[in-house]
Amino acid sequence: MTINSHITEFAGLPVVDFDPAEPPTVAPGAAAWRLSLTDFPKDEGEFAELTEQFLAAVDPAGVAALIVGDWGESYDNAAPVELLVELAPRLTALRAVFMGEMVMEQSEISWITQADPAPLLAAYPGLEVLRIRGATEGLTLTPTRHTALRELAIEAGGLPGHVVRAIAECDLPALEHLELWLGTDQYGGDATVDDLAPILGGARLPVLRYLGLRNAEIADQVAAAVAGAPVVARLRELDLSLGILSDTGAAALLAGQPLTHLRKLDLHHHYLGGELAGRLLAELPGVEVDISDVRRPDRDGDRYIAVSE
Repeated sequence: MTINSHITEFAGLPVVDFDPAEPPTVAPGAAAWRLSLTDFPKDEGEFAELTEQFLAAVDPAGVAALIVGDWGESYDNAAPVELLVELAPRLTALRAVFMGEMVMEQSEISWITQADPAPLLAAYPGLEVLRIRGATEGLTLTPTRHTALRELAIEAGGLPGHVVRAIAECDLPALEHLELWLGTDQYGGDATVDDLAPILGGARLPVLRYLGLRNAEIADQVAAAVAGAPVVARLRELDLSLGILSDTGAAALLAGQPLTHLRKLDLHHHYLGGELAGRLLAELPGVEVDISDVRRPDRDGDRYIAVSE
């Protein structure tokens, strides 16, 4: 499966596409503004030009959320982190960034060339939400400390182990939502449960309430590791959706620590049989358990994550 529709809400705000030909009709802080090239760019400067047009049309000091879409030949050109860093003195109210919000027609997820977001975090000490799409190409992370970030998400067809290890080394005392799409090794997703161990230990994540280890080819191993992970006791939502979770992983969850404190256990897009699915519902009566989108192996017995290309 690929991502074929744009988001309509981000950071609690409705998404508005900036069109340089149309004057904005909403206040700068009332929308999550999407900046995206709509035709084939002639040079790398076109996205910077679009950004300047946007900042001339709205009050930069009022902008709360930005969605960076197609910045032009994203399969070759890295995400415009440096551009946003340069704009930090003007975007003084920026609290949320989505870097790389592209759909299939613009770029497959594993073709998006990302960049180290650490300079972005340093430039915006008040940033609360950072979401990144694409990790196979270019994404690295310099371990950093950031005291305001509440939500960090990386969507990937394959998340490299070095990125997971770097996240584990970050100091993010305010982080409530951590979402990692682990993906498949066919697209660079070589992260292991050992890489996840510091995250599952929770020592650096004192207020984490949502943990998403999604879109994982190693979903069964992740489920087994989660079953005994200290961080789970403080979660309100555990999300293992979009992967290839089987009865093996579900049985490990049920045999592990109690999950009855959760508000939600999201397992949608899974390969569970009816018996284990029924046990999850029966043994977690106060938990919203999402076991929708049941899948079946193909004729060769292969199972597939939801987003890989």
